[in-house]
Amino acid sequence: MLENFLPTNIIAIGVVSASVILLVYFAVKTLITANLFQQGTNLYQAEDYQGAEAAFRKVIAINSTNDVVRLLLGDTLSKQGNHTEAIALFREVINRSPKNPQAYLRLANILMQQEQTEEAQINLKQARDLLMKQRQPETAKRLSVLLDKMDAKAKVK
Repeated sequence: MLENFLPTNIIAIGVVSASVILLVYFAVKTLITANLFQQGTNLYQAEDYQGAEAAFRKVIAINSTNDVVRLLLGDTLSKQGNHTEAIALFREVINRSPKNPQAYLRLANILMQQEQTEEAQINLKQARDLLMKQRQPETAKRLSVLLDKMDAKAKVK
């Protein structure tokens, strides 16, 4: 009886130990990620865009699936004049999460700055449609007004 009890206890202790180690690992990883995200946000608000970029890149290196950080990194790159990389990031978020209206809005904003109005309008329409589906009619209405103004301006030209 004691012979069967010892291996069972060792296995149970091993499983519990492994679980605790994994729990601690993920808790530390989450804490580091949260701290870096907050640091990046603070630096962005302080207009330290290079510092914010570094912090956001570290967050992405730790958690490669975080689209919010990618959007913030794209904003940061845009503020630094790196529109090409910002556009690539926004398009990456759109490809990964096509129902994220924020990615379409941010992409449209840069495209408007670069006077690529047709492509910007396509992205604004997509964002508007998604916002309607996500029950955000006020924001969608504001986009409709903006799109109407863009259409009227295009007709004048």
